[in-house]
Amino acid sequence: MNCAITEDDLLSPYLIIFKSLLLIPITHYLIFFFLTISLFLYFFLEIHFPKADPISLTFNPNSDFCKFIVSKCRLLHGRYFPTFWLSSPHLQTAFLTLFGKSPPFSYKRILYQATDGGTIALDWLMHSDVVEGISQVVNASNPGTDRTPIAIIVPGLTSDSSAAYIKHIAFRLAKEGWNVVVQNHRGLGGISLTSDCVYTAGWTEDLRKVIAHIHSQFPEAPLFAVGTSIGANVLVKYLGEDGPNTPLIGATAVCSPWDLLICDRFINRKLVQKVYDRMLTIGLQGYAQLHHSIISRIADWEGIKKSRSVREFDNYATRLVAKFETTDTYYRRSSSSQYVENVAVPLLCISALDDPVCTREAIPWDECRANKNIVLATTTHGGHLAYYEGLTASSMWWTRVVHEYFEVLLSSPFADRRHKIIPEPLGSSIDQGPFVDAGEHGMVAAASEVDTTRADAEPEDNAQIYVKTSNHLHKDNNPQVYNNILGPLKKRVDQLSRYSRKSIWLLAYIAIVTTWPLVGPALLFSIKRRFRKLVEK
Repeated sequence: MNCAITEDDLLSPYLIIFKSLLLIPITHYLIFFFLTISLFLYFFLEIHFPKADPISLTFNPNSDFCKFIVSKCRLLHGRYFPTFWLSSPHLQTAFLTLFGKSPPFSYKRILYQATDGGTIALDWLMHSDVVEGISQVVNASNPGTDRTPIAIIVPGLTSDSSAAYIKHIAFRLAKEGWNVVVQNHRGLGGISLTSDCVYTAGWTEDLRKVIAHIHSQFPEAPLFAVGTSIGANVLVKYLGEDGPNTPLIGATAVCSPWDLLICDRFINRKLVQKVYDRMLTIGLQGYAQLHHSIISRIADWEGIKKSRSVREFDNYATRLVAKFETTDTYYRRSSSSQYVENVAVPLLCISALDDPVCTREAIPWDECRANKNIVLATTTHGGHLAYYEGLTASSMWWTRVVHEYFEVLLSSPFADRRHKIIPEPLGSSIDQGPFVDAGEHGMVAAASEVDTTRADAEPEDNAQIYVKTSNHLHKDNNPQVYNNILGPLKKRVDQLSRYSRKSIWLLAYIAIVTTWPLVGPALLFSIKRRFRKLVEK
């Protein structure tokens, strides 16, 4: 090919550029194209260099339970090394969804009928089925004497007992001597909706009834629970609602969304997150299509069909079914993060900081650290419910951690249901002190008389404890009066500075900075007057 440039070609600069490009070999173009695509995929898929990262643990340093669990769980002290060819949260999550292999076994199904007419499928996998291959009936002649520990698994959004990650954890626990039951959400697991009630991200009544039902059947068996994704949100919310009044001995929340409103904002932030949003929406629309006869009657069916995001689906379906005013109201009231402080049973929380669905921004770090019943384990990588490890990606790291944690807890003194640690309520020293009153519009004013009831006090005949403060306290020099007034303040300040002594200095700094415009001029004026007096003398 003759690509020589003539004098006539000099009149057309674009023709010069075109002929110059033709001089470049085609292989160079292919290399450039390959490098461009690789660079795009590297940033788009958030690929990272495979390495073993340590597990970050967050827990209350004053909790004997947390110290015991952390010291005994070997995997929590180790490192998570992801499968090297799945060194991306998106590759991990996609592999779980598209190619995740699960152990071959069959469940035994028991149908539980709720009081409102709804049907819940309980899929059982007994230890004997996995090890001995003997088919046993769950409702045996004398189930009350069975002391085999039972793990109740709550699947994620639109998932059921057939999901790969559910079968992984069920098979591992059953193989190690546990009886496992998967509580399928209403309308999932091949079961039709038999009432107008459908499951939501904050609906805990089904889990509460199922746990009570299993506990009544096996009163001697230790009960544990595993929640995954939305199922983890439901589980943590249930634990916070019931506090110590649950028959569960321990629980694990894996990849919980924690705050649905934050996750909703996150999943619409980037292009790759919008792909997940669209896939989840398709799954929800498929769920609605399966139960068209009921959902079309209690929700906006036209809106469901045209939904292009989870938020739109929740606006046209979930919000209406659950009777919430707005979608944001549904997200706020259904989020489990606001119930963390009330959890009264041992709870292990596992989250990946690169989770492409449940963002790290929603993790309630401080609430988990304050509760003496919670250990929060976070990893740098892992994706959403994936955590694949090994050369062939045949093992999931989080299933091994859950099993180890349950075994340690089962053999510990904290497994006794009668000795649950009731968490202290978290609160502000401003709105709970007996010497202030939170008025309308959030204004804080001095109170002459405030009635307070202490949670740790046990007055006879349930009598109220009254604390009276005077507007002229400086005239009373009784030390007991000062103790009554300053005692609650000292207690709240101690709670505030329990974890970091720097907070006291921070408060002092804020107090000085905010009051200096008023105190500063007066102080300078006083110093000047004293200096003038000294000079005059």
